Amino acid sequence: MTEPTPPGTSASLPPSAPEHPHLHPRLVPWRHAFAWYQDAMELFKRSPGAWMGLAAITLLTELAFQAVPGAFALLREAVTPLVACGLVYAAATTDRGARPSLLLAIAPFRAPVGALVAIVASALLIFGAEAFAGWWIAGINLLDPGRSDAELTPPAIVGIYAIGILASLPLTFIPFHVLLERTGVGAAFAASWNAFALNAMALLAYGALSLVLLGLSLLTMGVGLVLALPLWAASSYAAWKDIFGVRDVPAAEQS
Repeated sequence: MTEPTPPGTSASLPPSAPEHPHLHPRLVPWRHAFAWYQDAMELFKRSPGAWMGLAAITLLTELAFQAVPGAFALLREAVTPLVACGLVYAAATTDRGARPSLLLAIAPFRAPVGALVAIVASALLIFGAEAFAGWWIAGINLLDPGRSDAELTPPAIVGIYAIGILASLPLTFIPFHVLLERTGVGAAFAASWNAFALNAMALLAYGALSLVLLGLSLLTMGVGLVLALPLWAASSYAAWKDIFGVRDVPAAEQS
């Protein structure tokens, strides 16, 4: 393991890509999905305030874009996922034994252009799946600024989010490859897809657990997302390390 980074020092952006990035997934038992959430809880417990602060910044970014005209809806789907990737850096920082900073919310915007393209493209693909589900299941336009979630029945909400989670599974590991290991866009997409194809059962089980966590968050009128977002980020980080055989945080993430 690397030495912990003292609080207050830079622990955000890797200066360069590792010499040998982890791009070849391995098969893991489906039961590991539960272990990923167990690992996530351990990471969360080390700095709960910072984790929840980064989640709150992500949610406030989403709400801020919802308050502007509908023309900015697609911009919201590009900016919010980048802010959320501060939680990716938080997972790596916490794993090193350092305390994550709220400034990690802006760290992804300093990543290479290719990384930004990969993250935004994957986020738009997931949103596209949710938008299609919204139209197919409930006949609504998720880009409509006058739309209210009150129009949706509980089964419709579950269906839309379930499709979104399912669509996200083959794209789960893209942020970790492009942000922590600085891999190319094509290599990141291919590695993430191969990981899903090889570990479909484990990732489907993980998706089911994530849907349950989402349901619990919605029961709290969304307040529970302050806990759910960190657990999703930390558990997907644990899954990335497990499936790609990452023993320690990649060397490029060291300060």
